Amino acid sequence: MKSSTLRLGILLTIPALILAACGGASPTPAPAQPTEAMQATSAPAATAMPTEASMSEATLKIGFTTSQTGSLNTESVRQANGLKLWMDQVNSNGGIQVGNTMVKFEAVTYDDESSKDRVQELYTRLATQDNVDFMISPYSSGLTGAAAVIAEQNQKVMITTGAAADSAYQQGYTLVFQAYTPASKYLSGAIDQLMTLDPSAKNVAFMYENSSFSTSVVTAAKDYAEAHGFNVEMFDGYDPGTTDFSALINKVSGLDPAPDAILGGGHFADGSTLARQLGEKNVSVKYLALLVAPPEPDFAQIGDAAVGVVGPSQWEPDAAYSADAASSMGIPYVGPTVADFVSAYKAAYNEDPSYHSAGGYAAGLLLQTALENAGSTDTQAVAAALNQMDVMTFFGTEKFDTSAENHGLQIGHEMVYIQWQKDSSGNLVKEIVWPEGAATASAVYPKP
Repeated sequence: MKSSTLRLGILLTIPALILAACGGASPTPAPAQPTEAMQATSAPAATAMPTEASMSEATLKIGFTTSQTGSLNTESVRQANGLKLWMDQVNSNGGIQVGNTMVKFEAVTYDDESSKDRVQELYTRLATQDNVDFMISPYSSGLTGAAAVIAEQNQKVMITTGAAADSAYQQGYTLVFQAYTPASKYLSGAIDQLMTLDPSAKNVAFMYENSSFSTSVVTAAKDYAEAHGFNVEMFDGYDPGTTDFSALINKVSGLDPAPDAILGGGHFADGSTLARQLGEKNVSVKYLALLVAPPEPDFAQIGDAAVGVVGPSQWEPDAAYSADAASSMGIPYVGPTVADFVSAYKAAYNEDPSYHSAGGYAAGLLLQTALENAGSTDTQAVAAALNQMDVMTFFGTEKFDTSAENHGLQIGHEMVYIQWQKDSSGNLVKEIVWPEGAATASAVYPKP
């Protein structure tokens, strides 16, 4: 890969300006300097620098899209915030050492409008016009599926985050690597928890969004539940963008026997609305687990309807990943501590990080680690370093399947499950309730 000249800071192409042109000439990215808060926080440690005379300098372009508009806005923006924090920290600390080159990063990013068509158009543009060096996925499995084929065709390493569907890693790609736990394992832990909480529970109902991610999750969960003796009374999907769940709620309310558990959901907008409407209609169910929405801090805005709701999370701020934990597993720990990441994110964005925020940062950290280990910016060298990777980060363990059938599928990372509860003062709080070894509180069961 050809070394480019040093560009100071980070070059961000402002999505709103691009879309205003709507197909016009290629936009000129505008520089965005790291905030004071970002500069003051701990960054991923760069390798010690040789003498200035022996070092060359380069800037690598990282291309990605963000759903600045559309239904995926909440999760996508937080993912991009995490990625930007990583990039700002690296650049403000002088870059990272890759062989005999000090490397900084430049972001080239657009608003994909939560649209698969826009993703196909924009990732093609990133590869063929912007000539980015590496790619990060958009948010969501559906959009990532559209981006991954373009990355592979154009020989660009892509780290995917916010994209859990297994299918993208079963297409024969060799340059696409998944940071998240796969969708096939998303809700199996919820079934395990339900069996532990209530061995007599036997009936479950699924209500889920008809999207690539959600259907892959619930299909795997349905098979897992049935394999463990559960009776699946209902397995109904709803269209993306649905805002009125009355028909599905009436159907689940009429089931006989009543289900012990309802599982499903899709993304933040539909999942939070579904939970709120289940609460408004006083649907009585012992266990309610929904995808994506519950781990987001904004889920608390639905008030008492949030109480007792469980959600699988890729990461939580109370996660106990550390250098000591990595040492006990015989693998290296890379990047900031959990506490340092949380502190830096809060300072930069004045909010708690969600797992989408952490996933964005982790994607950058994985690329950084691969570049450092490869000692080269060559695409195949970086891909080889990712194939060999087995590390722990603040986000958890990361290791990739290297088989032809599932190349790039994440096999190291594990889920945790959170539940919204009320503390002694009546405030909504989010607790880790599964697995038991990671729990910060006992699960509230049955759901109030």
